[in-house]
Amino acid sequence: MKTAAAAGATCIAVLALTGWVQRPVFAAVSQDPLVPVYQEAAREYDIPWTLLAAIDRYAELSKTKSERQAAPYYGYAFEPALWAGIGNPDWSDVNPWSIDLFGGIGQDHNHDMLALPWDANDRIPVLAAWLDTEAEDVDVAVWDLFQDEIAIDRVFAFERIFDQYGLHPTRHCFPLAKRYNYTVKYTFGAGRSFGGRRRHEGVDIFADYGTPVLACSTAYVEVKGWNPFGGWRIGLRDTNNVYYYYAHLSSYAKGIHIGDVVQPGQVIGYVGNTGYGPPGTAGRFPPHLHFGMYRDVGQHEWAFNPAGPLSVWQRLPQKIIPPPID
Repeated sequence: MKTAAAAGATCIAVLALTGWVQRPVFAAVSQDPLVPVYQEAAREYDIPWTLLAAIDRYAELSKTKSERQAAPYYGYAFEPALWAGIGNPDWSDVNPWSIDLFGGIGQDHNHDMLALPWDANDRIPVLAAWLDTEAEDVDVAVWDLFQDEIAIDRVFAFERIFDQYGLHPTRHCFPLAKRYNYTVKYTFGAGRSFGGRRRHEGVDIFADYGTPVLACSTAYVEVKGWNPFGGWRIGLRDTNNVYYYYAHLSSYAKGIHIGDVVQPGQVIGYVGNTGYGPPGTAGRFPPHLHFGMYRDVGQHEWAFNPAGPLSVWQRLPQKIIPPPID
């Protein structure tokens, strides 16, 4: 006699064959339950599981409102025509036999007789198989998924962070060495006039020239160099797509390069008063660190007030990681 579960699976398979399968209603999404699926697919296709996780993380964080409505499940969503087959008259097809007939990439990996693009047990192995077909140049495979150079940089940076610190690095640190004298001026949103009328997109932390500036989160160095407004600046991005902007530095810590993974408390530069002019301009205002935080939501990036996080981090103990010594 069939069990209730087996009978239910048979029923769903029949519905799939007759076109009556509907997507489930998705509750709050989380990446943690997907880790065993990433790891199993990684073993099968010899792809780092952290790369699969990084692709899903970036895809999830950069979904637009319409994309999230179309794919409310966590992670990367394949185009329906690619999943079901470009020549398939039904791009919502979940029948693995007809999908294969029309050259779609969708597969039934968990042997429930359905190839469901929203089922992680089907979707993630298909993603791993896709990367495996481009194993000689994974950069090309990731480009094909997103068609975006920024996505390539962030996906591989997320992968490096996941390799070293796991999916959820949680440590943070105040962005200035607290054993030095400093004063925080909460001026987010105040008017600024250099370069035209604009609003101040950060908080100013005044300190002596040369005071060590610290990474506030586990992140990677996305930007480093001169900016007419920020002078010598450095930008870090974490795996939640939050960007940390440090400006007006006097210099950078030795050995800091674009693409490096940094950890909270690591010295990345030193307080200065550079900016408001061409490269090398300094002295137009007192030494301080301009600290800003931005959230990238796919189509645009917006500044938010860092006062809340800073007030929390200010109360945390600091372990300063100095730059390397020759």
